[in-house]
Amino acid sequence: MQQLHGSHRPSLAILALLLLSGSATATEVWVVSDSHNPVTGTHAPDRVIELDAPSRLEAQLSARLPTDPLQASQRMQQRLAQGGQQLHRRLQSAYQGVTDAWSLGITAIPAVVVDRRYVVYGEADLDQALDRVAQYRKEQP
Repeated sequence: MQQLHGSHRPSLAILALLLLSGSATATEVWVVSDSHNPVTGTHAPDRVIELDAPSRLEAQLSARLPTDPLQASQRMQQRLAQGGQQLHRRLQSAYQGVTDAWSLGITAIPAVVVDRRYVVYGEADLDQALDRVAQYRKEQP
């Protein structure tokens, strides 16, 4: 994956080269971050992965559990049942996002991933990150 330096936090950026192909237009954009490092911009990413989403969901589920292990287990089972398929989808999506970010080799956040080939680290402005990738694609035909 092509990694480009982010302008706001260059210490987070790493540069690695891949062969480039395709047009200058991004067809798929992912944002990988956490709830403390939001990425903003006018473009809407295809996917937002918050690496702390699983732990936030788990904290919500385990809030105010009884100290007795049996009662806590029963209460947790009730919460899971009450959450139904929607809760199960949220948990699955949260863990799948973390897995997908790891499989791409994301090493720092925020990260903007374009076409699963290019990544800009440390840039909290999605528009600027996409501009950097487009510029790089123009310069490296």
